[in-house]
Amino acid sequence: MDLNDESFASGAFRRIRRYMIVLGILFTLAAWIRFGWKIALGFIVGCGISYLNFYSLKRVVNALADKATQTGRGGSGTGVVLRFMLRYFLMAAAAYAILSGSPVSLYGFFAGLFLPVAAIGCEAAYEVYQALAHGA
Repeated sequence: MDLNDESFASGAFRRIRRYMIVLGILFTLAAWIRFGWKIALGFIVGCGISYLNFYSLKRVVNALADKATQTGRGGSGTGVVLRFMLRYFLMAAAAYAILSGSPVSLYGFFAGLFLPVAAIGCEAAYEVYQALAHGA
């Protein structure tokens, strides 16, 4: 396996998404067992929003890269700004809804927003393992 291969690098996004799903399920179950259903519910909502945010961010970056390579200049920044604001509005609305229903669930919600960090950490560990295993 060539670690400089394009297919290895392009597989990172797919692997990170899988890590996010698996970790989200495992951590939700752990939160439910350890802290109860309210925090687990907040956590799964935070995981869902962070997953959508991660996926949306990839789409925006790809669209901007395609636009820049096709025309030689970047597109309008208005659409990008609106997409960013929509994601933050979604997070704020979910936080408000959770806070109104159960303030304790807000802790789980904020913890769930860090799901991509854990998934990217798993991907980094996987890539280090592959590099060491293949002598890169």
